[in-house]
Amino acid sequence: MRYRDSPARSPRLDPASGGGLAEGSPAPHTGAELDALLRLIPATVREVAVGHGRAGVHRDAAEAFVRAWEATGRDVTAVVDWPENAASWLRPAQRFTAGAPGAWVVAGAPLGWAQMSRRLVFSTDWAADRTYAFASLDCPDLAELAGPRVLDGLRGVTAQGGTWWIDDGQSTHWPPPPVPGGPSGDAGGPK
Repeated sequence: MRYRDSPARSPRLDPASGGGLAEGSPAPHTGAELDALLRLIPATVREVAVGHGRAGVHRDAAEAFVRAWEATGRDVTAVVDWPENAASWLRPAQRFTAGAPGAWVVAGAPLGWAQMSRRLVFSTDWAADRTYAFASLDCPDLAELAGPRVLDGLRGVTAQGGTWWIDDGQSTHWPPPPVPGGPSGDAGGPK
């Protein structure tokens, strides 16, 4: 999806519009989160591009994903970072989508990713429904911040290993799958 109906719309947001979503003290990624992300991406995807905000925890999450992904024998076409605030996100957006990977993986702060995703929609052939996010982007206001339909189809994971999906501007969450040999209960996904 591109902003064909409003070509003058800028991807730049006023940091004050972030509703408290600007970078604070983000939590580091977890093992359950990384495992869930690897399970979430379809096995048919062979190549991904990985993007992250510039905070150390986001860089660490991206690096851990790259190591785990490549250990499965699949490829990473690019690792791209972006600032939380900039005059433009055009260069990182172009590098992130170069080579037409099968999917994109992202870690970052909500405000920076909202701005990056707006630039991706405005200037590239990026698709939210082929993008998978770390828990750092599991934010109830993310879709609203990015704008109508920008993130519809985006899927992600929680720090506990659950999953989420954005559709029609709303997030739906599922708990982590049950642990084999663990207690049975009401966990494992939608009914």
